[in-house]
Parts: sequence; C-alpha cells; structure tokens
Amino acid sequence: MRCLTDQEIIATWEKGLRQHPLERALTLLAAALPGVARGDLLNLSIGQRDGYLLLLHERTFGSQFVGFAECHFCQERLELSFDIDTVWVGTAPSESVGQTYHHRIEDYELLVRLPTSVDLLIIAASSNVEAARVLLLQRCILQATCASNAVQATALPDSVIHILGEKLLGSDPQAEVLIDLSCPRCGQHWSAVFDVVAFLWSEIQAHTKRLLREVHTLAQAYGWSESDILALSRTRRQFYLEMVS
Repeated sequence: MRCLTDQEIIATWEKGLRQHPLERALTLLAAALPGVARGDLLNLSIGQRDGYLLLLHERTFGSQFVGFAECHFCQERLELSFDIDTVWVGTAPSESVGQTYHHRIEDYELLVRLPTSVDLLIIAASSNVEAARVLLLQRCILQATCASNAVQATALPDSVIHILGEKLLGSDPQAEVLIDLSCPRCGQHWSAVFDVVAFLWSEIQAHTKRLLREVHTLAQAYGWSESDILALSRTRRQFYLEMVS
C-alpha cells in the first residue's frame, strides 16, 4: 500500500468519475496496489477492501476524516470530523482471501464465505432489496444441511439467517462500521454506517479540483504543460503560485 501522487490522483478521479461506487472502490485499490491483479482485488472481503481504503486515505490525505451528514429528525446539516482510529477496528488486510467458515446454528450446519466486491456488483443489478438479499445468500452459503439433508439457502429460517449475518460480521468487522452522531439543533442521537468509499472519493474530488486550478494558473502564467506542473514538488508549486498571485 502506498500513497497516490498528484498525477495518480487526477488519473484515478478521471477514471472513476462516471463509475458506480463499487467500481470506484476497485479503481482506488488498483491505483494504490498496482502489483495486485484485479481478480484478487475483487475477491477481497468487504472488510479487507475497506481496510485497504482506510490505509490509502491515511497515507495520501492523512488520518483525519471530514464530511457532512443530515439529521434524520430535523434535517440540520452536520459537519463531521474524526480520526481514523474512530473507524478502524483492527482487521488485518492480509487475512487470507476466500476463507470459508463452518457454523452450526440451531439444527443447521452451514459452510459459508464472506461477501466480496464481486457479490456486491452482481446484486447491485437486483430489482429490489429482497431479491438482492436472496441472491447474496445463495452466493455466500456454499452448503447447508439439516440432519445430513441438503437445504437450499432460501429455505433457511429467518432466525438462522439473522444469526449467520451476525457471525459473518464478526469475522469481517471492518465491513460495517457505525459512527455515533448527534444533532446540536434538536439533540437527537443516532448511528450511521461509515462509508469509506464516499469519504475517500470526496477527498479525491476536492484534491483534483485544487490541482487543476493550480495547473490552470501556472499554465497561463508560464506556459508550462500539465505534466511539467504536476512534476513539481508541492512546495515548489506553491512558491510559484504565490509569485503569480
């Protein structure tokens, strides 16, 4: 894992601009892990994927996250600021990819694997939430038996599915991290799912716009090309910008 250069940030932004957020996450990973095959990135668990994205944010933009949220109760706009330690649960990204888990829940024996980006990309095309839920179960439950008889994933009781979901999240805790929010206007408190892809992409967009404005200013002033300007260190670039202004 390494930080992205200014040139790589712009290239990643341009590639991901019209992508679905799920594809965007893979584009970000591919830029930060150029030696890893796309198939390997696709098969990371969601927690492993998000762990790498957290590291990418820290090494490229620092450990502080800044964003906005809307109060569900009074629609007040809230500004968020927190450190990576708030959303890092300590899952090691190097855990084996494709690991399977065996669980006995009630009278059922289950062999399962963790959801991956491949699964999320496939279920994203589902017509509704229930269809996506069924498809995800069918993909991630590799085998289910009761009294040595095979059972279809869709035939499992809701209670078993609920417990299985908790067990899978326990095996991949970085996949769903909650942040506590409170509204200073109405005093309400609630929890929201932390979306590292959205936060990281917001940083990529903001940084790219700053870079392109700098390129525009210096190109007008000196006639330099974009590649020449971006090849300058940030310190030297800032010095030239101060002279222009």
